[in-house]
Amino acid sequence: MSSTPSTAILVVVGAGPRATGLLERIAANSPELWDGARELRIHLVDPHPPGPGRIWRHEQSALLRMNSMAEDVTMFTDESSTIEGPVRPGPSLAEWAAQFSGRGPRHTPYAEPADPEVLAELRTLTGADFPTRRAQSAYLDWVFRRTLTELPPSVTVEWHRTTATAVTGPPDGPQYVHLADRATPLTADLVVLAQGHLGSTPAAEHRDHAAFALRHGRFHLPPEFSADADLSGLRPGEHVLLRGFGLAFIDLMALLTEGRGGTYRTEADGTLTYLPSGREPVLHVGSRRGVPYHSKTRYRLQGPRPPLPRHFGPEAVDALLAEGRPLDLRCDVWPLMAKEIGFGHYHELFHAHPERTALPWADFIAAYDRLGWYDDDMAALVATAVPDPADRLDFEALDHPLDGLAFPTADALQEHLREHIAEDVARREDPEFSADLGAFLALLSVYGQLPRLVAAGRLTARSVAERLDGWWHGFFSFLASGPPGFRLRQLLALSRAGIVRFLGADVRIGTDESTGTFTATSSTVPGHIAHATALIEAYLPGPSLDRTEDPLLRDLHRTGALTEEVITDPTHTHRSGLLAVSPTDGHLVDPSLGSPHPRRIALGAPTNSRAVAAFARPRTNAPAFRQNDAVARVLLRALSTTEAGTATSQVDGPPLRV
Repeated sequence: MSSTPSTAILVVVGAGPRATGLLERIAANSPELWDGARELRIHLVDPHPPGPGRIWRHEQSALLRMNSMAEDVTMFTDESSTIEGPVRPGPSLAEWAAQFSGRGPRHTPYAEPADPEVLAELRTLTGADFPTRRAQSAYLDWVFRRTLTELPPSVTVEWHRTTATAVTGPPDGPQYVHLADRATPLTADLVVLAQGHLGSTPAAEHRDHAAFALRHGRFHLPPEFSADADLSGLRPGEHVLLRGFGLAFIDLMALLTEGRGGTYRTEADGTLTYLPSGREPVLHVGSRRGVPYHSKTRYRLQGPRPPLPRHFGPEAVDALLAEGRPLDLRCDVWPLMAKEIGFGHYHELFHAHPERTALPWADFIAAYDRLGWYDDDMAALVATAVPDPADRLDFEALDHPLDGLAFPTADALQEHLREHIAEDVARREDPEFSADLGAFLALLSVYGQLPRLVAAGRLTARSVAERLDGWWHGFFSFLASGPPGFRLRQLLALSRAGIVRFLGADVRIGTDESTGTFTATSSTVPGHIAHATALIEAYLPGPSLDRTEDPLLRDLHRTGALTEEVITDPTHTHRSGLLAVSPTDGHLVDPSLGSPHPRRIALGAPTNSRAVAAFARPRTNAPAFRQNDAVARVLLRALSTTEAGTATSQVDGPPLRV
């Protein structure tokens, strides 16, 4: 009788950056938690290449870029990571790219990207550049290949280039992962769902607009990932309404201008002039705020890094939870969040630009620590210590830049917004305003503290719906996830050329059956109605288990094998559209069991963990890295105790090799 232990089998659905990060943590924790005498076989299921996955695949327009500088992108843990497993540092995107120009050491396994355009970009890429998504794709491909080399010999990985359509099996037995291209399912001890950002079929409003477009021979595009959008139906000179002024709009703007042959000329004063090809449509853009996301900063801190967290860290979260009552994010939590962000802002201002302050830092911070963000005495302190209003942090003014403004004509609004955008770009590229970067770092710190508060279930249903998933998500993106400055300079050039027209704030979209046109109105220009023959919803699809395009989640939802996050209290019920998972280890909540499923785990964007970003800025103790480490340790412990013979799986081919 053989004493050879059985092979343990893990199936990971999805092979993009989140799955890659999980594999990296499995590799890091294996020396402690995996018996090298037993084989562990990991199956990755994804129709897109492992590492980049769907969103970051190489096969997308070279015009599409990241909204982070190359030095601000990493897939690796570092000294800031509060994890139980070992920290294994690795290069940022910028540090990895430096090897191709000889400016940095080689990183194994070394291989030059096959695409000569990507290689040329990497050879000139600096830490302060905003890379193309193809460059990030090459980095993620390398991270995946490096991770394979770090797995112990007893752990092998196999990639199935197909789609998982279902998961079946009892909670106390093997799990069967059904694939689109074969009749025999993969058999596994444990299954991890890491599909990343998912599409969804159109909601009712979008279906109505699609029906209107069909009746009148017009163009309509519901929320869609920019790289996947088919824009070929838009005619040269056609007037298009775009609802949404975030990163999706910026991508679409590039694809519909430079992507159709237009170019930019740099003038003597540094401004850009757009030279149209004649194939562009006319883009009318508006949103709730009516302005684009703030430009990303392109400078570094000028003073010492702020010691974060200070006012909204684990102790503050503990204190909130200890109150034992329902919490409202705006009333109970936001003042602490705001104070933390303010601390990052003023720490940088006082340390890097003391000539613009009127109090010693020690005196200011002693008073600041004692006061609440919205106390009258706090406003008086800031007014005394920071003489210039431009150096003060005013969240309400930032959040609603067009509030109270009304313009007599649409042309008057164009001029105002051009000034607003130009001022924003100038400020975000001037290190004299590096306090904005201090605030940004504090924003990231705040973001990292929220998952534990949310997981505790203490926020009211209305607060999660309207404040967390609504206002906070949008406000965070507006301040912290904007485009590179050069994109906004291009936007200014397109506005001057008449290719882009600004609609204003609180845009309302309608239809006119008599003319067969879509309409847009805004209180920013009272009485003005914009008509167009095309409508684009310029934002990403929201989470929806009811309408998800993912066949596996759709099947689990249909059969009642997963739970949508539903938060209910006496005044409100909120259905988030997110997959409910246990907060500590990501196990799917299975309603048929009345508890988490012991053999199924889900990570990332579709889940209510809300730890969405798969990669992060270095030295920010990224929530996704913490979750990856915790889940990797749970997986290794569980797999090491599975009974012999629980799972066997036919192997399609040899393990992946670097």
